[in-house]
Amino acid sequence: MKSAAIIVAAGRGERAGAAHGPKQYRNIGGEPVLTHTLRNFTNGSVDHIVVVIHPDDQALCQHACALAGIQPHLVIGGRTRQESVLRGLEALVDFAPETVLIHDAARPFAHGVVNKVAEAVSELAGAIPALPIADTLKRGNGAGLVQVTVPRAGLYAAQTPQGFPYQPILSAHRQAAVCEQEFTDDASIAEWAGLPVHLVAGTPENIKITYANDLLVAEAQLDLQDKAIARQNSMIDVRTGNGYDVHKLVPGDHVTLCGVKIAHDMALSGHSDADVGLHALTDALLATCGAGDIGDHFPPTDPQWKGAASHIFVEHAVRLVTEKGGRIANADISLICEAPKIAGHRLEMRQAIARMTGLELERVSVKATTNETIGFVGRREGIAAIATASVIYGEA
Repeated sequence: MKSAAIIVAAGRGERAGAAHGPKQYRNIGGEPVLTHTLRNFTNGSVDHIVVVIHPDDQALCQHACALAGIQPHLVIGGRTRQESVLRGLEALVDFAPETVLIHDAARPFAHGVVNKVAEAVSELAGAIPALPIADTLKRGNGAGLVQVTVPRAGLYAAQTPQGFPYQPILSAHRQAAVCEQEFTDDASIAEWAGLPVHLVAGTPENIKITYANDLLVAEAQLDLQDKAIARQNSMIDVRTGNGYDVHKLVPGDHVTLCGVKIAHDMALSGHSDADVGLHALTDALLATCGAGDIGDHFPPTDPQWKGAASHIFVEHAVRLVTEKGGRIANADISLICEAPKIAGHRLEMRQAIARMTGLELERVSVKATTNETIGFVGRREGIAAIATASVIYGEA
């Protein structure tokens, strides 16, 4: 169904301090109230927007609309709100929407109710957002004395936007324009014309700016809203990097794994000390900040890294992570080899990695497994390692 919204913005807002201009163009959060109000209707809830304005406010309205990123149909309002709404409704005749939402420009925080009202409108009934009355109500006499306590059961405070099937509310407004009865909102006109109106849950945030102090309240509410959105959109920036390395076994008398020299009848072949565990860990750390891989920082063609101890590579990666605001949370290395046996050296390996990374020992894991005599590892032609590192970025 085609839908439209009428934003009633023709009032002078004198109770909010006329010397500073109409309240709908006063700033909250650095932008006009009307800009915030219009944004409630830019999420696809309506197909067409009419803004009813005072003839003196065209430039102000165009500025507010531009900030909201829309170009609505502007209509000059009447002497009263009721006349202004009718002019807005008449301006929609050619567009011919099935439903229409009528909203006060001075309610900038209606985002929580617009869709609920739009969905509740049908061909035969309107809908308004409302809050149950919580305060005890008193009716006073002309002398300033309490006359009677009014039962609050079943009483609601009406808000906007108020939604209706278009043709019935247009007809009701046309009839109301030629009668002498006073109406306080569009729903009261619908009720008078016999059009049923459903109640949907309003929100306490959907305040109407009436007095100067309401602008301060709106400013504070906008600040809370922005902070809530920021919290909702923020995420803990935990990044996980993976690294893999493998080196060939050649005749020798020891291998270096995870910073520990282990006697063995073979040696790992490589430009540096060929420590597959630390090479994999270096790549895992670099991956968390998009800093390439170990070959980018320590090219095997560079003679200065000939026989270098691999803790140099890990410590370099740790510095890069730290400079980019990262805090290493854990490091996990799996060694894949048939020999030598790792179990007796695991604690020493974990301690060495803890020193390189600044981690507590409990945040360092070293594991080992065989390849069940399968493949090059199973044939004892090489040793492989897989490393995973988790780094938290942007934390205070």
